[in-house]
Amino acid sequence: MSFSKAKPRKQIHSRNIVCHGYLREDGLWDIEGSILDTKTYFFENIDRDGIAPGEPIHHMTIRLTVDNNLVIRSIEASTSSSPYLICPDAVKVYSKLKGLQIGPGWRREMKKRIGESNGCTHISDLIVGPLAVTAYQTIIPKIQKKSGNTQKPRKKPLHINRCHALKDSSPIVKRDWPEYYQKPQN
Repeated sequence: MSFSKAKPRKQIHSRNIVCHGYLREDGLWDIEGSILDTKTYFFENIDRDGIAPGEPIHHMTIRLTVDNNLVIRSIEASTSSSPYLICPDAVKVYSKLKGLQIGPGWRREMKKRIGESNGCTHISDLIVGPLAVTAYQTIIPKIQKKSGNTQKPRKKPLHINRCHALKDSSPIVKRDWPEYYQKPQN
């Protein structure tokens, strides 16, 4: 299914989020992500004396190095473009995430470690959302394949009830995780 034909319009803003997962030679994993925001018009900005069309308003990059258990071994963050000159100072706080495991409760623990206003909302959102998913998508299938464990896990998979296709009453859950299948309630 695709979108209907769009009404006449003009692009104003673009946000590009790109994430990649890499297996390192030492057996650890690098999960990298970036966020890039641009506008199609001149954007008033005091700190940068304005931002030209196409010039990044935000450009942040992050590298998480994690182990097979999704524990953060190291983290690097960089802000190369931001609307305020003090924004790059926020990257220092992310070193507090070292040792944290990506998994249930990890968003809450991240917030506890760095606080609400000590980091950068764009970097934090990238870490807890797209980078966490990229880490999971990169590592878990490779670990299962390497160990020969492609069987369904005994514990309820974290992704059940996180989307339409994997709600506990879906035919996919019935097929792949029958022990967690629930008949639809009508």
